[in-house]
Amino acid sequence: MYEDLTWLFLGLLIFGFITEKILEFLNASYYSKAIPDILKDFFSEDNQMKNLNYKKEKFNYSLINSGFSFLLTLVFWFFGGFGWLGAEVNLVFESEILRSLLFFGGIGLFSSLLSLPFTWYYHFVLEDKYGFNKMTQKTFWLDQIKGSLLAIVLGGGIIALVVWVYESVPQDFWWIVWSILSVFMIFMTAFYARLIVPLFNKQTELEEGELKESIEKMAIQLGFQLDHVYVMDGSKRSSKANAYFTGLGKQKRIVLYDTLINDLEVNEIIAVLAHEIGHYKRKHTLSNIILGLAQTGLMLYVLSLFIAPDSAVSLLLNQVVAQDLQLSSSHFYLGLIGFSILYSPISMLLGILMNILSRKFEYQADDFAREHDLGQDLQMSLIKLSKNSLSNLQPHPAYVFVNYSHPPLIDRYQALEKNLL
Repeated sequence: MYEDLTWLFLGLLIFGFITEKILEFLNASYYSKAIPDILKDFFSEDNQMKNLNYKKEKFNYSLINSGFSFLLTLVFWFFGGFGWLGAEVNLVFESEILRSLLFFGGIGLFSSLLSLPFTWYYHFVLEDKYGFNKMTQKTFWLDQIKGSLLAIVLGGGIIALVVWVYESVPQDFWWIVWSILSVFMIFMTAFYARLIVPLFNKQTELEEGELKESIEKMAIQLGFQLDHVYVMDGSKRSSKANAYFTGLGKQKRIVLYDTLINDLEVNEIIAVLAHEIGHYKRKHTLSNIILGLAQTGLMLYVLSLFIAPDSAVSLLLNQVVAQDLQLSSSHFYLGLIGFSILYSPISMLLGILMNILSRKFEYQADDFAREHDLGQDLQMSLIKLSKNSLSNLQPHPAYVFVNYSHPPLIDRYQALEKNLL
């Protein structure tokens, strides 16, 4: 049984990696395809060549980065890295909570240090080469420090709470943790822009002027109560533009990147915001929250079946992860590593289903903007944003099916064009 489970682990790891690489190679095979006639007038030959080179370099970077991470994971597991780290934390602490924190903290630190050169290269070599990176070295390193501290505080707090519940009431573990995490997720959805974003970016109220007046007029026309529109200093890190709707109830707000304001005309920005309001009007925000909570509940329930304290299944899972047959008791942190591997096919399937639904929501939000006579403006905004960010104009359908949460530009443009006729 031990050997069978070991081979199952290995098979799942390899399957996930190879599936991802096959999809990436299929996608790369489409890089040189000619731009559809409907979009040709918007993209010059120089832009097409720059787009092609950017995609190729990103593909090569991803191949090396993911390949390194995959091989490192296999080596760490086969040479007993998880077991060695587990044995070390057992010597340091008697508390299972402290052991779990040190175990995951050690893995997180090790992983972060090894990925740091790749992250630095991506921003300061690859993105910088194509004019996207606007970060200074100071901003980059401060981001790393603040991100790590945030992971320690939030991630460590959640791990400690989960382990405490696991030890205190193992028979009711999954639904109690689910209830706690549900409250936390809803709270973060409501207050993320107020509590987390300011740690990394400045958000200021949109100044008085034509844009603000147009936004307020649009909100009234759409029957959408909008008390706050913020501008975020996205140009602090990248030239790529974005906008998003966040928050719940009185905490809801629309956030515009300053790069978006610079790249688009007023009517085009209004169209983008109408799209974001469309998500709210079509109940997409609420649907995503409910589905996210349901997925978390499912995951925790399945997890509870595998890591019941010192059960035969839990002990076997620990032994496979640790590559050590001498374990006399099971540990939460080893069981969680094993479960994450076993759960990966379910996670992949749920991810695909969520992407299918997300793409449907994007079409509906686009159509909401079109219904309010902003279809053509939205088309132009999508083209400009795609052009300025060198996005993939014709990704492979299989890659889109598995990985895209938003439909490709060509599909959104044609859907709007069809409904405009």
